[in-house]
Amino acid sequence: MTIRISECRNALLTFAAFAVLFDRGNAGPVKAQNLSSAPDVHLIVHSSIAATQRQWQARLHYTYTERDENRRRDSAGRMKSENVDVSKTILINGIPFDQLVEHNGRPLSGGEERTQKNDLDKVKRENPEERAERLRKQEEETASIVREVPMAFDFQLVGEEAVNGRPAYVLQATPHLGYHSQGKYGSMFPKVAGKLWVDKQDLGWIKVEGQVIHPFSMGLFLVRMLRGSQIKMEQTRIDDGIWMPERVDVQALAKIFFVKSLSIDRVMIFSDYRLPQTGAPK
Repeated sequence: MTIRISECRNALLTFAAFAVLFDRGNAGPVKAQNLSSAPDVHLIVHSSIAATQRQWQARLHYTYTERDENRRRDSAGRMKSENVDVSKTILINGIPFDQLVEHNGRPLSGGEERTQKNDLDKVKRENPEERAERLRKQEEETASIVREVPMAFDFQLVGEEAVNGRPAYVLQATPHLGYHSQGKYGSMFPKVAGKLWVDKQDLGWIKVEGQVIHPFSMGLFLVRMLRGSQIKMEQTRIDDGIWMPERVDVQALAKIFFVKSLSIDRVMIFSDYRLPQTGAPK
């Protein structure tokens, strides 16, 4: 089964971003807050979500490289598959296009190159209205990843911690009673547990750690993520106060087609974020 790179990436980033629900005490020590002088948690949450939404929208205008390592083992721990893909996200007339450049250390075959070239040519032939609609859909999907967070949870500021030398707020959250999913990804909200670290200066997300506490299905893969699956997302600061995904680690217990049990180890590494130069060829 072939999965579009962008669909896979968005689902995993969504899983990571939604791992901010409950604190189960599985992270490192956190400096306790003096609650009498603590900043307004609602302001932190809303400012952080607004910043993250702006930054992930900005990501649509960057080129970057992605390395995707995917290893699957059966219930006895035997390796069933191991794949490493390297892709570059480029901009075609301002529209992100995922270009696979290497699979398991080898360049694409002739057939794969032809298929990818056909897809690239279709994007190049789009008229301005089609390009605008494609970009609008990508922007809307990106926005929906974080838009429902303040409606879905009640947040608590539990302390501060330095992450890679940068002071950060540490937040935990519990589901808001009466919340009903309104978007594509909202059904994941009550299923995962973890913490969110927010940069005190930029209010960007530095990292997210969590685990699955109730099984849920990810329809893109026909995979059911089981209790105990773990996720970690780390972001990197680029340019001036812009935070972008740098690494996503997934250690998942899953059932494929709800029958076949597997353990999945997946690492996605993002690098070489660049804004195209004005006037550069597309």
